[in-house]
Amino acid sequence: MVRPVHTHARITVGYLATPSGADGVVLAVAIARVTGAAIDLVCVVRPVPYDGQPGLAQYQQRVEARAAEWLTEGAALIPDGFEYRTVVTVNESFAEGLASYAEQTRARMIVVGGTGDGLLRRHTLGTISTELVHSSPLPVALAPRGYADRTHVVLDTVTVAVPVKPGADNPLPFAEAFAERAKLDIRLLSLVSIECPFDDDTTLQARAAQVAIARKLLEDTRAAVNPALDVDVLVADGATLDEALSNLPWDDNDIAAIGSGHLGRPNRVFLGSTAARILRWTTAPVVVVPKNSLPPQELTPRIEVPPTNRPPA
Repeated sequence: MVRPVHTHARITVGYLATPSGADGVVLAVAIARVTGAAIDLVCVVRPVPYDGQPGLAQYQQRVEARAAEWLTEGAALIPDGFEYRTVVTVNESFAEGLASYAEQTRARMIVVGGTGDGLLRRHTLGTISTELVHSSPLPVALAPRGYADRTHVVLDTVTVAVPVKPGADNPLPFAEAFAERAKLDIRLLSLVSIECPFDDDTTLQARAAQVAIARKLLEDTRAAVNPALDVDVLVADGATLDEALSNLPWDDNDIAAIGSGHLGRPNRVFLGSTAARILRWTTAPVVVVPKNSLPPQELTPRIEVPPTNRPPA
């Protein structure tokens, strides 16, 4: 089933009939709610290999028809008033097929869930999400496990992991553009830790100096952000990076943006080691931004979506 779509901005959502598939749909709805973007709910099926037997085309049709049924079930999670369409596409790789479709339709973001066997409200990457966060040409939004239970989320803050190391990829341009268009507040985050087993005076002094440097960096960054935005700064401090991350406060209306690692190719997503640890600790959805990515210029401002009746199946 295809609903009429009138907005320019699009979100591509990878869907399987699993709990993580539902998590991705609900995250896409949360993003669409504040940006006015249209949702493309996409299921990728593999081509049936030719074996010389008759009936191959009919079997492929049955596979695609089953995928269409799954998409109908997934679309039931999209409230009335949101523009969407369901699409079945064929590719040997789910992640490759999803990225290809997103590029062809000029989507601004790919949204997926993780896996269903991780900790509730935490991120666990599966095969598809792992491939996407190491190769996607578009930002990849990841829903934590159980996000489908947060059906009435209204995103209000985007937390940006501002890199401390010179030359590190910075997701701030993406996050600032996203915040402007979605009318979100920005929280600038810097992580400080000294991986040392001892809590002596020297270590504490060194960490205090690092905290001061990080706070100065964030204040300088805040001064460069659009003054119309509500910007907060936060230095997460801990004896270890994991401790610093565990001390971070999150609520249901948060979304985070992290940059790609230095090993990634230009204009591709690549989940680095620090970003992976952030992903492991946060309960918020996370957008991994391609290396040297441009802002999402086509995401539209927050709009009120009038209620509409679903067309008959």
